[in-house]
Amino acid sequence: MGVPVATTVSTATREQIAPTHDSPPTVPTRFLRELGIIGVDRLDAVILAALATKAPILLIGAHGTAKSLLLARLAEALGLSFRHYNASLLNYDDLVGYPLPDASGSLRFVQTPASVWGAQAVFLDEISRCRPEMQNKCFPIIHEKCIQGIPLAGLEYRWAAMNPPPTDSSAGSDASEYLGSESLDIALADRFPFVVEMPHWRDFSEADRLALVGLNITEISPEAKLAIAAMVKLVRERLLFVEGAFKAWVCEYVQLIALELVAMGLHLSARRAVMLRDAVLSMHAARWTLSAQFKMDESAWIALKHTIPDRAWGAVVDEGRMQLAHRRVCGLVAMDRADPRRLLAQAADPVSRAFLALEVESLAAHERSAYVADALASCGLGARHLVAIAISHHPSVAHFHPAIAEQVGVLVGEAEMSCSVSVQSQKGSSQELAFAEILKATSGASEPREVMVPLQNLLLRLWSEGKCSSMQALGQIVADYKSMFARLQARASHA
Repeated sequence: MGVPVATTVSTATREQIAPTHDSPPTVPTRFLRELGIIGVDRLDAVILAALATKAPILLIGAHGTAKSLLLARLAEALGLSFRHYNASLLNYDDLVGYPLPDASGSLRFVQTPASVWGAQAVFLDEISRCRPEMQNKCFPIIHEKCIQGIPLAGLEYRWAAMNPPPTDSSAGSDASEYLGSESLDIALADRFPFVVEMPHWRDFSEADRLALVGLNITEISPEAKLAIAAMVKLVRERLLFVEGAFKAWVCEYVQLIALELVAMGLHLSARRAVMLRDAVLSMHAARWTLSAQFKMDESAWIALKHTIPDRAWGAVVDEGRMQLAHRRVCGLVAMDRADPRRLLAQAADPVSRAFLALEVESLAAHERSAYVADALASCGLGARHLVAIAISHHPSVAHFHPAIAEQVGVLVGEAEMSCSVSVQSQKGSSQELAFAEILKATSGASEPREVMVPLQNLLLRLWSEGKCSSMQALGQIVADYKSMFARLQARASHA
């Protein structure tokens, strides 16, 4: 699919958006270290972008990863009136105070030092352990900065933290230790523009581990406080320049990456798409301020990684696939608008995209092959073989990359070449039952012979290799095969 061109700023544009007179010399390049937070330098731009835009932050991480410390130190550095609530123990009275009738018979709230009124920053710790009815009451604080429909005057920052929720793949990992940490309500998670995973200290460099162990937490110096406040102010000013220079690029990037993410099972809401747009722009302004980084594609990748909310409800995000999608989109955005490859980006489904790629004659062999490889990888056994058979009939297969052409040939052979097997399974075993089910599913079926013979060949071959020796695996392969066959038939009828 080609190597994307890095989105850089020309010399003229850089001079336009990067005035040199507004950079105070005291601005630190690693500002979280100024707060005594070690080992999270890669989050500097993320946190700075969130501070500059006052966007809600959700931190996800194991115990002891400095989630609470980071947010408390931010509030201290910025001189904010700060409320820290343990959401697992939170009652509504803790937020609003205690209701008492006044002389007129109306209820008024008696405020306490811990109530939310007058707060500039609110931190809801352990939010995933919060009772559902309390999550609902916290929702408008995060989303609208109000409670009971009453605006919270002065509230600027809304922060939350949670342990990783359990996932199907978390057995044996840190996440499996947090059985009390439930998946966060999807609607609530979608109100956090920045969803940030905190690194574990075992992933730190040796130097950072030694620095952390030897660290003595001290008060934040007045110089550091002034520098951090100046940096937040500078990002806000530079954001205006960034929006003027890059907003059109970012909008196109967001709408294209949203289509790519669908193929990964990640569905961005319209709200999330707007959040991602704002996150990319503010990330670029933050990276410019921290270290004069001007590559917009890098800013977009960092923003994308830290705005996907699915981690908050236990979904596993494949960052490798997401990065490939990101690179593909950056390459497309950089293309001329008349380039036919831009059409491919509008096909969110990898299989549809691959068939479309076969028709684009201007594609290089390695680009067309990459689309085919994506399509095959997106399908399960059975469906993958049918896609390979359909692709093998297209003339352009002769121009595939040799490795992809070989993969297509192997898949076609597994389905179209008969297979002899020897049945020596123990009577009544799952393997024997699966073999009997293969014969039943492919011999007495109502589908035409040309449909079932490739399926039977494939199932017997997979059975002999131990890849469908259970009824569940067999059923999934048959279902995927038949579903893809119907889909390819419908495609052929509309061709």
